[in-house]
Amino acid sequence: MANHKSAEKRIRANEVKRVRNRYQHKTTRTIVKKLRATTVKSEAEALLKEVSSLVDKLAKKNIIHWKKAANQKSKLTKLVNKLA
Repeated sequence: MANHKSAEKRIRANEVKRVRNRYQHKTTRTIVKKLRATTVKSEAEALLKEVSSLVDKLAKKNIIHWKKAANQKSKLTKLVNKLA
């Protein structure tokens, strides 16, 4: 258990950040799954824009690695471009 006031505050702050990061990460994964399931090109392009934005935000906040973000965006863009 923490012995200092600042350590106790750090524990509380870390828990808040952990919950927020998990929520943002899970939300992004859900939208990525929705994008992968889409077969309509116009709908997929709209979703791709939203997904790219969310993935960039996760990378900027170091929730996911920036190279993983770039890889995801690249693969999803290829997938959308293949749609007829």
